[in-house]
Amino acid sequence: MRLVHLRGRFMQEATPPGVGAMAAIVGLDARTVADTCLEAAQGDVCSPANLNGAGQTVIAGHAGAVARAAALARQKGAKLVKTLAVSAPFHSALMQPAADRLAAALEPIRVKTPRIPVVHNVTGQANLSADRIKQLLIDQVTAPVRWEESVKLLAELGCRRALELGPGTVLAGLVKRIAPEIETRSVGESKDIVPWS
Repeated sequence: MRLVHLRGRFMQEATPPGVGAMAAIVGLDARTVADTCLEAAQGDVCSPANLNGAGQTVIAGHAGAVARAAALARQKGAKLVKTLAVSAPFHSALMQPAADRLAAALEPIRVKTPRIPVVHNVTGQANLSADRIKQLLIDQVTAPVRWEESVKLLAELGCRRALELGPGTVLAGLVKRIAPEIETRSVGESKDIVPWS
């Protein structure tokens, strides 16, 4: 839990307020969104941050570049382009200072071999190697979240129930669209914790 807290703090502190932004783009395929980010960057950072599936990709980077990408996405026929009310451009190259700080915090931590495969959303693949875990956690700070790939793999591996921990139900909704066979529940407060029948 200490590392989770530190990771959040490091990501929050990686860029000054107002420097970065994120936007959700719906209705364009991931390749078109990636190309749009490249076109809009113009020397700034702008890249896919969350590959959510179901035609939804979140982008992140410098605020000006994200605004340019949003305008281009509308021109290319996006059904919805929405600037997100977030405090930093998460999962982009602007998070490198946070990744560096997380690497230092992880250095003294001893990692054990997982007993069950862990699907890392930075790769969308399952991992059982203790030797890879620290680097995957570090990479995840600056790399896009491969949510659709991760959920599809969980379904292939036999996952039939998923808990979303934290405020909101966004992830549960995405899981339902990607793998409807997975039953989801969102737990945001202690009152939401109920036995699964």
